[in-house]
Amino acid sequence: MQYYFAPMEGVTGPIYRSTFHRFFTPLDRYYTPFLSPTQDRRLTARQWSEIDPERNTGLNLVPQLLTNNAELFVWAAKELSAVGYREVNLNLGCPSGTVVKKKKGSGLLGQREILEPMLDEIYSHSPIAVSIKTRIGLHEEEEFDALLELYNRYPISELIIHPRIQKDLYRGEVRIAAFEKAVARAKMPLCYNGDVFTPSDAAKIAKDYPSVDAIMLGRGIVANPGLVGYIKTGRWATLSQVQEFHDSLYAQYRDAMPGLKPTLFKMREVWCYLACMFDRPEKALKAIRKAGSFQEYETATKALFTTCPFIPDGIYRWK
Repeated sequence: MQYYFAPMEGVTGPIYRSTFHRFFTPLDRYYTPFLSPTQDRRLTARQWSEIDPERNTGLNLVPQLLTNNAELFVWAAKELSAVGYREVNLNLGCPSGTVVKKKKGSGLLGQREILEPMLDEIYSHSPIAVSIKTRIGLHEEEEFDALLELYNRYPISELIIHPRIQKDLYRGEVRIAAFEKAVARAKMPLCYNGDVFTPSDAAKIAKDYPSVDAIMLGRGIVANPGLVGYIKTGRWATLSQVQEFHDSLYAQYRDAMPGLKPTLFKMREVWCYLACMFDRPEKALKAIRKAGSFQEYETATKALFTTCPFIPDGIYRWK
């Protein structure tokens, strides 16, 4: 089984990815948070920082594009090919209301008149392999039958399926019956994505769907960076490993961010997940959220690491 790092906007950027890769068991692939090609056909400084090969050394990185314009997708694929990438991922899964209103991400799943000619153009002209990350529909689970039929018409290098519809967001149980349809009918390699928070979650996917050889993790591995390490080696991450990871991440964000507020905002996002590895962290988390200086933040995090019992097998709790 291969394990992929899901793209999480605002969290799994280049600093996070490279630091994770250095401190924990490396994953087989990492996906960038989505990049939106612009009408003037240039990569912004932020977009370039995501895919700059020098910032992603040693990582098997796949850039992800969010667009409803085939020409812009193909242009971006050519730019990515020119700097060495051999695969690009099309985002048909983002459930954000803002994205959906623009008929992008999972919003395209309900726009067959846009999606079909777009896929025709992409798969006719992209210079590199194109994988797709998709939900199973916009409004209803039943939409997936027609979507799967459409996908089977193209040489999709891999179909990554999050078995929820757009309006589910990340709530409720995954709609596993839809994924089973893909296992039975899909002509391309499949990757499962959705609510893999524990080793037993991953083991169940492997046992129930032996033809599926890839699992994508998002919230589960940001909440417990030692998850795949345990699956592969039987050993959880240690407290010192997690603390060293945090300290390195914090130092790099301090160097890269323009001041106090952006740095602390980034670290608070990390703690929204990482706190799952500690027992009764609420008091320390409150101090982290209220920190108004680097010193206050450092004092609060030190208190969390030294006073809150460490839970090496902690799982994502904010379902």
